[in-house]
Amino acid sequence: MTSPSFSRRAFLRNTSSGFGYLAFAALARQQALRAAESAAVSAGPLAPKNPPLPARAKRVIFLCMQGAPSHVDLLDYKPKLVADSGKSAPSIAGRYGQAKLMKSPWKFSQHGKSGLWISELLPGLARHADDLCVVNSMTTDLPAHPQAFTQLHTGTTQFVRPSLGSWILYGLGTTNENLPGFITINPPANATRTFGSAFLPAIYQGTKVGGNALPGGAAFARRFGAGGQEQASIANIKNDRYSTDAQRTQLDLVQALNKSRMALDGGVSAEVEGVIESYELAFRMQAEVPKVLDLSKESAATKALYGIDEAETETFGKQCLMARKLVEAGVRFVEITHGNWDQHFNLKAQLERNTRAIDKPVAGLLADLKARGLLKDTLVIWGGEFGRTPHSQGEDGRDHNNKGFTLWMAGGGVRGGMNHGMTDDYGYEAVLNKMHVHDWHATVLHLLGLDHERLTYRYAGRDFRLTDVYGTVAKEILA
Repeated sequence: MTSPSFSRRAFLRNTSSGFGYLAFAALARQQALRAAESAAVSAGPLAPKNPPLPARAKRVIFLCMQGAPSHVDLLDYKPKLVADSGKSAPSIAGRYGQAKLMKSPWKFSQHGKSGLWISELLPGLARHADDLCVVNSMTTDLPAHPQAFTQLHTGTTQFVRPSLGSWILYGLGTTNENLPGFITINPPANATRTFGSAFLPAIYQGTKVGGNALPGGAAFARRFGAGGQEQASIANIKNDRYSTDAQRTQLDLVQALNKSRMALDGGVSAEVEGVIESYELAFRMQAEVPKVLDLSKESAATKALYGIDEAETETFGKQCLMARKLVEAGVRFVEITHGNWDQHFNLKAQLERNTRAIDKPVAGLLADLKARGLLKDTLVIWGGEFGRTPHSQGEDGRDHNNKGFTLWMAGGGVRGGMNHGMTDDYGYEAVLNKMHVHDWHATVLHLLGLDHERLTYRYAGRDFRLTDVYGTVAKEILA
């Protein structure tokens, strides 16, 4: 509801001059804000919104490596760890006193004009060194996968809260009314809270494309490939029973019933409005989604760029190409999950397998975005829920480490060719420019033109935000 109209002259007549002007200005600002909110409601919850701050990025692709990649083997080079390998690990809060330091089995070298140190496991990514902002000082609260993975996505370790993608969609809307604004590709099983909207309206939750599963049985063989990932598609995107006209007639009847229900409830119901918007979006998606997800018309050169022509990189390559097509079509936030980075043992074989699967597709994605002029305002993020210990677990493994780990960002207004922060000489703990998950969330929102302290939603009598009462923007990484 907007405030009643008012007369500037009449208002000032009834107030002292100084106070009157201040009060008039405050009331005018309130009316303008309410008018903007009313316009946003009439335009629909997914209508594009102008961010309150200058935006460097317009969209996000989050490459989520579930299981915690080993930073000391990939992007955090530690010469002292090499020199002291085999020695007893220093006691960190009494926990690691009996463990042995273990150097990385892989060589590091410097790349690009910036000279970033990158492991030989990531040769494709190394070619983009000057585009990368490598954050070597990440921290999170707990070294347990479920809690840390939830915090990475929602800012909290245990409570059900809206996910990062949902907050961004809520704050910015989307630019293609025929596609979801937030898509998650192959999310982990039983991890709906990582792409859920919680108390935000349901229209802001992520739309699932494909999914991960554990192998077993004929049903698995029909639906899933050897890597345990479902073919990337949206369930029930095609209606084989009714024509488009018949569906529209059916939907009009359902929507009429929904609107009648809302009228009986006083004309305002966020839940019913969310259902109405979701049904309309689902109807429009039937025409748009199959075209965007169809990779058959992509050139052989594009498929080769992403590694789609090779068995090891085909699955993740298709997902990265799909992400590029989705953001190009106007999707605001796309997340791709790649699992099985939890190397407590068999580190050498498994980390080599994982990096072979993702390195070429990720490099292809960065190259393709740059060639199309999209990288400058697309924020690409790569990382997991925490890192690994510099000491060994058994003969060939590393334990969990939440005190210091690495993720990188590229494009979208971050400075390329730089390291932000650092861990100690062995890689146990962040010691310079620590970036907690709350700080990272605040920084991502800032790059998109959103103030993490002002992006709030009132629920149960309280204004909630992604960063709770924490978060500091890392201004040093801004381009």
